[in-house]
Amino acid sequence: MNLSRRTLVALSVLAAPALASCSGSAGDGGADGGGAAGDHYAAVTHFYGETVIEAEPVRIATVSWVNADTMLALGLVPIGMPTVTWGGNGNGSTDWIDTKLEELGAGWDTDGAPTQYDESDGINYDEIAALTPDLIIAAYSGVTQEEYDQLTRIAPTIGPLAPNYTASWEDTLAAVGAATGRSEEAATLAEQISADLAAVGEENPAVAGATFIAGTLGLADSSIALYVGEDTRPRFFTALGMTQAEVVTENTEDAENFYLEWSSERADELDSDLFYTWAAPGSSIDDFQADPLFAQIPAVDAGGVVLTDDDHLTLSISAANALSLPWALEHFVPTVVEVAQSVRG
Repeated sequence: MNLSRRTLVALSVLAAPALASCSGSAGDGGADGGGAAGDHYAAVTHFYGETVIEAEPVRIATVSWVNADTMLALGLVPIGMPTVTWGGNGNGSTDWIDTKLEELGAGWDTDGAPTQYDESDGINYDEIAALTPDLIIAAYSGVTQEEYDQLTRIAPTIGPLAPNYTASWEDTLAAVGAATGRSEEAATLAEQISADLAAVGEENPAVAGATFIAGTLGLADSSIALYVGEDTRPRFFTALGMTQAEVVTENTEDAENFYLEWSSERADELDSDLFYTWAAPGSSIDDFQADPLFAQIPAVDAGGVVLTDDDHLTLSISAANALSLPWALEHFVPTVVEVAQSVRG
């Protein structure tokens, strides 16, 4: 499997608090710093400035992951969206996208389906321009200033809320809601998803009392990396009611990156109830327990490994969004609960 530079960055990136705010919605006629009330439909502040939306957007194209999902979660079908080239299904999409498209009457076999374009080699400006969008959404992305400027030549563009795929799913949802006049719906949806995640811990004491470490254990090269700060994976397990292990917190307080390489000589210091890692398809807990290095990690030795050994499953929490998280609650969280109960009783 060949992964592009963008894919590798996005899969492992830190989901830090967004350096942005959203304002304006249908009916309120205003925005912060965008002009007098009633001058325009909405405005969204992002990493590269503020995008003023003069009228309700109808033809919306997206770039990167998450943005199309977020539109769909709000009941909106983009006219164009990237093909999911890593972790996707046979449609170059995801199961959660496909289900929502069918629900909205825009399945891939219908005339209302979005146009897809490949971003393996970067933003596909020509295909986006051919769709004549009136808005482009790149709220969750690694779009550079140069790329943003080029997109704005096609249509008003909501740039990344924070650099290099670091916008949270909540901020992305709020931005899309503001841009499309669905701020109230976005807020309600965020509240519901957050409550559903929290309910996992509330209903399962083994989960609520568990400590966790989220990282990557490399069977091929015996490497250990820890996801730190506000990366999507630690935030996911925290949202379930778990607590990040002190060893990670204490050693990453000043971390400036989204992950930390951990010395194999200190594997036994990684003390937690659960250890999450994504792995190659076909991998099993037995593979990690049989590895002399990883067997030193207390959670591995005790059988407390939570795996996503399927790229599709990994994508649902590594590129978390308002559409993928309910899917992850159904398809991944039961495994988390099962492992927590097995190691904590």
